[in-house]
Amino acid sequence: MALTLEELREVAAFAAACAEPVLHLFESVHPSDPRPRVAVEAALAFAGGGKRLAALRVVAADAHRAGRGADTTSATAAAMAAGHAAAAAYLHPLPQATQVKHILGSAACAARAIELAAGDDRSAGDAELERARERAAPSVIRVLKRYPNAPRGRDRTAELLHNVDTGLRR
Repeated sequence: MALTLEELREVAAFAAACAEPVLHLFESVHPSDPRPRVAVEAALAFAGGGKRLAALRVVAADAHRAGRGADTTSATAAAMAAGHAAAAAYLHPLPQATQVKHILGSAACAARAIELAAGDDRSAGDAELERARERAAPSVIRVLKRYPNAPRGRDRTAELLHNVDTGLRR
């Protein structure tokens, strides 16, 4: 399976568009920590024509570290969404279900962040998944369909990943 640079840019743009709206959930708790925003900005720069540099991996890992150290669960999920946005540039052309997280991880984590911010209201997360489905360009869906379906998983974020995957494949 081959992926073009343009397809990777489309996936990164989608992932950043999913993560950006929840950045405030992290920044309101950790206003002096720029790592999640830097990750989203890096994903947007790549999507806009920037080079696919190792720095994208670094800022993705930094955002994930910020999430692991966050003071609230919604801030953690928001930072993870940002990290997945930067990591989207490194989607591999391997026909494995694990690669689906590179495409949809930011959408699932953003939905979870919104749920948690709303008192663990699952309808809020489901509504965010609907917005993610609306954001997905046909090119992103075509890339997604090259991969096996996301597994159900054992936690709510994995369930959200499975749900957005299923919804986009319809």
